[in-house]
Amino acid sequence: RMEGHGFYKLPTGTEYRGALWDGMFHGEGELFFPSGMRYRALWHRGIPSQGKFVFADGLEYEEKNWHYCDGYDRRFYTEICSGFKPPGIPQLTNLDPPKTIPEGCYDCGDGFYNPETRVVVDYEFRFLRNA
Repeated sequence: RMEGHGFYKLPTGTEYRGALWDGMFHGEGELFFPSGMRYRALWHRGIPSQGKFVFADGLEYEEKNWHYCDGYDRRFYTEICSGFKPPGIPQLTNLDPPKTIPEGCYDCGDGFYNPETRVVVDYEFRFLRNA
């Protein structure tokens, strides 16, 4: 079984880098997701005992007192870091500049859905899944 410090790539494309023991994540290690997000944690026999989730844009999730995009402050993280756009220039997503999707399609986060073909493709028009 895997032991020591290592690298493990899951079939989903998610990668683990860190300590391994008896074939499990054990000790300090980090998961890297294909979307750019990551989860750094202290693992005990494959289960995280404490950790920190970081979004692709650098925003860190706070388990307690999480106030991001709540009822009092609806700003995106890029607006918190860089300020608001001038009047008349909308910011509809956290991405700046936002991804361009064809008219009549819907953003899915990892690509867009075309209701005519019933297919989800990534932003470079590569097939992701059937809807």
